[in-house]
Amino acid sequence: MRITISKENYLKAIAEAQAEGEIVKAVTLTRWLHVSAPAVTMAIKRLKRDSLIAVGGEGQISLTAAGREIANRVLNRHHLIERMLAEIFGLEWYKVHDEAEQLEHAVSEDFERKLAEKLGPGGQCPHGNLVGLDSPGERRRRGMKPLDEARAGERLRVASVFERDRSLLELLDGMGIRPGVELEVLAAGTRLELRNGPRRVVVPHAVAARVWTEAAAAR
Repeated sequence: MRITISKENYLKAIAEAQAEGEIVKAVTLTRWLHVSAPAVTMAIKRLKRDSLIAVGGEGQISLTAAGREIANRVLNRHHLIERMLAEIFGLEWYKVHDEAEQLEHAVSEDFERKLAEKLGPGGQCPHGNLVGLDSPGERRRRGMKPLDEARAGERLRVASVFERDRSLLELLDGMGIRPGVELEVLAAGTRLELRNGPRRVVVPHAVAARVWTEAAAAR
């Protein structure tokens, strides 16, 4: 069975959408991959034929063991490339995802092995995300919560952000909000106002929902 770039993209998108807590259907992949509904329909047929996915009675899509193995391999490669671009080449954190999307299909197993040796196992990408699947439930079990659930008076540390939206990442960077930054919540509710060092910023709730935080260390 030939594993094409298209198949890798679909399998990775299914895994990523599931990690965000979504029930994956054809319309989900249309949205995640920015492709037409007919293209998704054809891709689903091919992936099902190759026993890489299973499709439930209501159209829900899940990865088979073989599909999961491929998705995990691509996710790991993507993670390593993001770390390489940021840690070795110093590329801005909000740019590395798009670059890794292009490079992840061109990396050989030998180069992937060298990257793992150079960067070390595991670790977080520049967006604060772990390699592989890290669901909202798992983040909450580690004591994290989305920024839009913040309460006035809290001091929070940005743990991770949703990385598949370049405009979101650029907006957050412009506000000085990135993994590792500590924020003081000045006002919550209909208006989320934060102090970020000497700056005061107002963050839309739709944006804050894409930012995961944890309690800042006591001073």
